[in-house]
Amino acid sequence: MGLLKQFGTGLQKARKSRGLTQEDFSVVSSRTYLSSLERGIKAPTITKIDDIAAVLGVHPLSLVAFAYLPTDVEERKKLFSQVIADLESFEDQGDSHDSR
Repeated sequence: MGLLKQFGTGLQKARKSRGLTQEDFSVVSSRTYLSSLERGIKAPTITKIDDIAAVLGVHPLSLVAFAYLPTDVEERKKLFSQVIADLESFEDQGDSHDSR
């Protein structure tokens, strides 16, 4: 499954898990646009992900992560460990480049 389709599937599952309709996002998006995101036809901007996450009541990172989330519990643990390691490596790299 392609990335846009994965994101769309995750977005739709997240929306439905909150009991929301596409119309409930009318403050930040048209129903047509949300539908095209859920079908994997369009790619959202970072700003739009932030807006949609606010309506869902989740952090934008959670919404994006949901698109990549494996169904297997052990695979999820590996993914979360990788993300933590990646974030820590960014912090480590940032400390060594602060002498600008």
